Amino acid sequence: MENMKIGLLGCGMIAELGHLPALRQTSGMILDSLYDTKWERTLAMQSKFQVPHAYPTEKLFWESDINAVVICSPAPMHREHVLQAAKHGKHVLCEKPLAMNEPDIELMISAMDDAGLMFFTGFTYRFSGTAQEIHHLIRKGAIGEVRDLRLNYLWNLHGKWSWNEKGERVPSLLRIGRMLEGGPMVDCGVHQIDLARWWLGSEVEWQRGIGVWVEDFEAPDHMYLHMGHECGAHTLVEISFSYNAISKEPRSHFQYEIIGTDGVIRYNREEHTFELRNSHGTQWLAWHPEKNFAGMYTEFQRALASGITGNMPTATDGLLATRIARVATEQAIKDREGPSDQHHSSLIRATAVESVIASCPLDTDEPDFLDDQEIGNQDVSLVDLDGSKPSDFYKQEE
Repeated sequence: MENMKIGLLGCGMIAELGHLPALRQTSGMILDSLYDTKWERTLAMQSKFQVPHAYPTEKLFWESDINAVVICSPAPMHREHVLQAAKHGKHVLCEKPLAMNEPDIELMISAMDDAGLMFFTGFTYRFSGTAQEIHHLIRKGAIGEVRDLRLNYLWNLHGKWSWNEKGERVPSLLRIGRMLEGGPMVDCGVHQIDLARWWLGSEVEWQRGIGVWVEDFEAPDHMYLHMGHECGAHTLVEISFSYNAISKEPRSHFQYEIIGTDGVIRYNREEHTFELRNSHGTQWLAWHPEKNFAGMYTEFQRALASGITGNMPTATDGLLATRIARVATEQAIKDREGPSDQHHSSLIRATAVESVIASCPLDTDEPDFLDDQEIGNQDVSLVDLDGSKPSDFYKQEE
């Protein structure tokens, strides 16, 4: 199957920023058709990405001659859209989470299997050059046996507030929707869950979800997930929607740390660092963003053309990640700590304060290289324990 016609359903932000640009540049695919419940939005995306067809009704979209559909609609609509794809003979790439509950996902998988169609999950993190390199390094034993993974994504989900047509500040509908759909572990944490399973090649035997309520939704807006794998390794996933959610100058924290019996692989998005440290020394690896839509669509095209899944994340991968995320979230809600449950977040605003510069004497056991540093209002040239300056660290990354 060459030059397959692809339709995209749901023209929201993730479609505009990720899926549509990648589809436009993927060889062997034609971005042919669009549909969104908001007709103006459909027309805007048709114009921006020069898509041949935009349909005002969902019925017309499904009756078109597309070969496959990319489903980017809100999660509560995924079940019906996948069932319609099965009915109309369209292969599917569906955004995560696949559906709101496991029985719905199982029904979707069964319908697509019965129709003889391919059904994939949009786990774009797998296709990052960083994720691919980590997969390779683990397979080659670059840090010995992997025993621990620490996967962090702390961010503000584009902020707590938005502005309406009158210029008034109102709660973000995106934020409310994602929290009602299950919260950060279900929405974002499924990527890290999938990476842990894929990198280790080992299923999850047990899990434990712990929640923190910075805000007051039913689901926690900050979560910790502990997973024990069949191979004996442990994974900690920490995900937040409330990290700098109302800060004037927010920043996020995205990091992977894979700890083995002989070394550590560490990736940090904000630092633009990716390193391998083991008994042989240290290697600075090529840094890549954490997502790669283009890589995913290249593999999607190969799968559709050959009929072979290859490296595409399957619907079963999506089901397993969603199951783990939802069970962990439900567990966190059920086991909400007494002090947290009895003392709901006050949502108190910060007080404007001036920072205090503290001057502290050095401990007498400080390393010798600090002896000649002047402490006070003068600049201090910091040196790492290996003798290198932090500035050298960043120069290696430029």
